[in-house]
Amino acid sequence: MAPRALKDPGKRHLAARVGHAVSRDLVEWDFRGECFGPSEAGFDDLAIWTGSVVREHDRWRMFYTALSKAGHHIYDQRVGSAVSDDLHHWHRVSPEPAVRVDGRWYKTLANTPMPTTGPDLEGSSETWRDRAVIRDPDGDGWHLFVTARSVAAGRNDDGVIAHATSPDLFTWTLGPPLCDPGAGFGQLEVLQNVVVSGRPVLAFTCHPQEQTAERIAEWGEYCTWSVPSPGALGPWDMNRARPFLPEPDLFAAPIVRLRDGGSAIIGFRNLEPRRDPENLGFEIIDPIPVTLDDEGYLVAS
Repeated sequence: MAPRALKDPGKRHLAARVGHAVSRDLVEWDFRGECFGPSEAGFDDLAIWTGSVVREHDRWRMFYTALSKAGHHIYDQRVGSAVSDDLHHWHRVSPEPAVRVDGRWYKTLANTPMPTTGPDLEGSSETWRDRAVIRDPDGDGWHLFVTARSVAAGRNDDGVIAHATSPDLFTWTLGPPLCDPGAGFGQLEVLQNVVVSGRPVLAFTCHPQEQTAERIAEWGEYCTWSVPSPGALGPWDMNRARPFLPEPDLFAAPIVRLRDGGSAIIGFRNLEPRRDPENLGFEIIDPIPVTLDDEGYLVAS
């Protein structure tokens, strides 16, 4: 969440906090206010972005994206961790990031510096955010997926899924990505590998301006995509990704399990590229019931 008065996306990104709202039907929401914000100093003292929450014994654990005043604003991202007993009052686990980016596999500001001028100014960043955390399917600890950029690919073709493992949600071991770059996506944002209609599917979002011309020429301009999933840990062939057709602008959209056992996708409309100051897509849309087609892609049900 960020103040509506900050209509400039850049300013909003630097003022983001975590808000808390509850709903019984994903349509009517009761906003409970801000529940987690930047620290006074450290790696997360500027802004807090998208988080992933999991249940850990008798408490909740959140992994969030952090920006620092000492870094390069939105181009310098870290993963932090916090715990809560009630999903509203959160406490940081450590003054250090939970898991750091590794330049052997992923782009950093050290191995891919940001240019100071030219058209690629916004194309370089230490992209390291939008974690998704799941239990190991065999009961051996936890897995963390992170939106990252491959050091082995060019702009808008370098989006990959970074992968780390942990026995306790505190100590993490980072490894190579679970997919190859080169599928026409610069970022695989808001990653989620979930079960829909009894089958796993990988879903993610990517701004059209973060896609290659070839990807757009094949499918058009879409924000939300899915890939048939072989299991909890992939690996995934991102060249097989197809768009979610009912809402071309749907962005940052988690898939949730409904009370009746079905699934729905809910998120925002990505209207920022239109530069319409009166319609910036702040509102969460009503949920769209979803299922998987015969090939395993996400479709409206």
